[in-house]
Amino acid sequence: MRVLAVVHSPDAGPELFAEVLAEDEHELVEWNIAAQGSPPGGADAVMVFGGDQNVGEEVQYPWLHEEYDALRRWVDEGTPVLGICLGAETLAHAFGARVQPAEQELAGFYETELTAEGRDDPVLGVLPARFEAFNANAYTFAVPEPAVSLAVGPVPQAFRVGERAWGVQFHPEIRRDHVMRWFDERSPRPPAEIATELDEKLPQWQELGRKLCRAFLRVADARAVRGE
Repeated sequence: MRVLAVVHSPDAGPELFAEVLAEDEHELVEWNIAAQGSPPGGADAVMVFGGDQNVGEEVQYPWLHEEYDALRRWVDEGTPVLGICLGAETLAHAFGARVQPAEQELAGFYETELTAEGRDDPVLGVLPARFEAFNANAYTFAVPEPAVSLAVGPVPQAFRVGERAWGVQFHPEIRRDHVMRWFDERSPRPPAEIATELDEKLPQWQELGRKLCRAFLRVADARAVRGE
């Protein structure tokens, strides 16, 4: 399959997911929307990653409008979409939900629980009913009205729009080094504490991240096989 990865910042790309895609012999096409403009069509699946930008900063980052339009187009076309952190927030905004600063900036692992719908979901359902998810976000989304809530935690953690578009606030794609770069200049917690958590919990979290990625790819592959 051909998988399009929409990236917003050089330190917030596919990371672990790129490894999974290579292992499973899928084609990965990275698209820097800030530099390259509106994303192209023709992909079998789309992943939208995080970034320093936020919903509401469209004057500073006018390409956010192009991202909202692309997300609505992909959902209308039935293209499988997985939005992570900022990608989940832009997906929520594109379908009418409020995105705003969180009451508390999150940085680290947080208890997360699947909803009943999440346990039955073909993507989120591969995760345990309860797990600790790595978050790094100062903003949060409300679940859009046409969407289904799939996981909850200190903030809404996951939802699905229609049958094939998912948004997750947590980061299932992370590697240790690139995460620590996020906290080089500003951090809501001492970076040493975050590093200790990563050393303890990252291997298990990456195992779940791989499962989540492959579950999403199975949905996309099934659609591609059917020729939809």
